[in-house]
Amino acid sequence: MTYSVLVVDDEPNIVLSLEFLMTQLGLDVRVARDGETALDEIGRLPPDLVLLDVMLPKCDGYEVCRKIRANPRLNRIKVVMLTAKGRDAERERGLAAGADDYITKPFSTREINERVSLYLEEKSATCSN
Repeated sequence: MTYSVLVVDDEPNIVLSLEFLMTQLGLDVRVARDGETALDEIGRLPPDLVLLDVMLPKCDGYEVCRKIRANPRLNRIKVVMLTAKGRDAERERGLAAGADDYITKPFSTREINERVSLYLEEKSATCSN
């Protein structure tokens, strides 16, 4: 089974990096560059996992995450927030919005790969039960 990931970030270099890393993991990768487009993409074809920046145009990552969690059809999607905001209060806000994880930028490629793999393995185990 091929898993899908939606990369949501407005920074072209970050998008390029994440797109490359996720493709290397064998994932089907889509990209959204703002919160509204992300919600449209998620509603159109729900991904297995969303790598979600916090600071986005049109609708911030916290709001995108809350809307994912509020929709019963979408709330099983794994959401990993990526942000330059590394303070504990920001992390708590992300987790309170429903994120499964919160990774601060700059991040290591190994860390991203490990976490994404872990969440997709968990999803696989949950779906097979």
